[in-house]
Amino acid sequence: MSEKTAEQRVLDGQAWADFCDALKDAGKLLDSPKAPQDAFNRAEGYRYLTRMLRAGLESFVESDGADFPVLRCPVHETIKMGADNPANYYQSASINPEHDYRITGKRGTVDYLGFGTVINRYSTGGGMKTDGFLDSRDMDIGEDGSLDIIVSQREQPGNWLRMGPETNAINVRQTFQDRRNEARAEITLQRIGAEQARPSPLTPAQLDKALQGVTQFLRNTTGLFEGWAEGFLATTNEVAPADQAFCQAIGGDPNIYYFHSAWALAQDEALVIEAADIPECQTWNFVLQNWWMESLDYRYHNVHFNKHTAQYEPDGGVRIVVAHQRPPQANWVETAGHHNGTLCWRWIGAQRHPPVSARVVKFAELSGIDL
Repeated sequence: MSEKTAEQRVLDGQAWADFCDALKDAGKLLDSPKAPQDAFNRAEGYRYLTRMLRAGLESFVESDGADFPVLRCPVHETIKMGADNPANYYQSASINPEHDYRITGKRGTVDYLGFGTVINRYSTGGGMKTDGFLDSRDMDIGEDGSLDIIVSQREQPGNWLRMGPETNAINVRQTFQDRRNEARAEITLQRIGAEQARPSPLTPAQLDKALQGVTQFLRNTTGLFEGWAEGFLATTNEVAPADQAFCQAIGGDPNIYYFHSAWALAQDEALVIEAADIPECQTWNFVLQNWWMESLDYRYHNVHFNKHTAQYEPDGGVRIVVAHQRPPQANWVETAGHHNGTLCWRWIGAQRHPPVSARVVKFAELSGIDL
């Protein structure tokens, strides 16, 4: 699209009109035949669209691009997507494989810190393929916790994060076991050898392209995850191993083995999840989600457990109870007003990936019996 055409689209309002029309059309996601059609889930669905819209606006309209990248937090308490992990602090930035970049800062004490370069095609209906990956456990880190990483297509001495010829973004995952006592890594990203000291003013062409990018992201990303949720229905109330290749193709961490499924419980039912065999691992994590693959509201409800927060059985295994009210057993995951949704179990940094079992019981059966 030429500058003149973009300028005219901005002047006559067509760029904005097309943007608004696309937003209205995005609501059709909620009409998917397998999506829940009750008012509660539809209300959450519309809220989900507003959250994804905010994510798209931050990514496409407010970003200064690969010349002036900023590691921002795209997923948090009120923007969620793709089975987000409440124990994570996510960061992301746009980069250009024709340039080199440097990440500097302090390691902090967060349990897990991983860096990945990716080909992010969410906005065009594709996935998110990892090109390069660097685990902080494999890095040279100063005695004072300082770190220095070069991000480049060309191999570099020291801490090198590889880019490929199509790399367009960098993702950072920080995973806590104990948020109250662990300090997150404080890091910055800069392009090496940038010719300008600051971004140029916004142009009509940039705005027009950005608005189109937002709506493409909104339509394609929400459709991707809704389709994924539909696929989980076949293993409802199980903790089923996911297709790991697919998980990696849409942005999964190479150090994580994923289990995904759907869940559905009547008011008088509970889901008992048991991991009898806990492998040597950096950590593990269980999260309860709604239909739209958003973690439930962990600000006010206990909806997830990990290696640090769970109580263990005498034999070293762990039992988690998903229920609408507090059970007599430990490790209660609240449904927070939901009766169905999706769930995720992660083995993080494990060499083995033992199965995790699940079964539905009547809530009344939980009292006075040994599960």
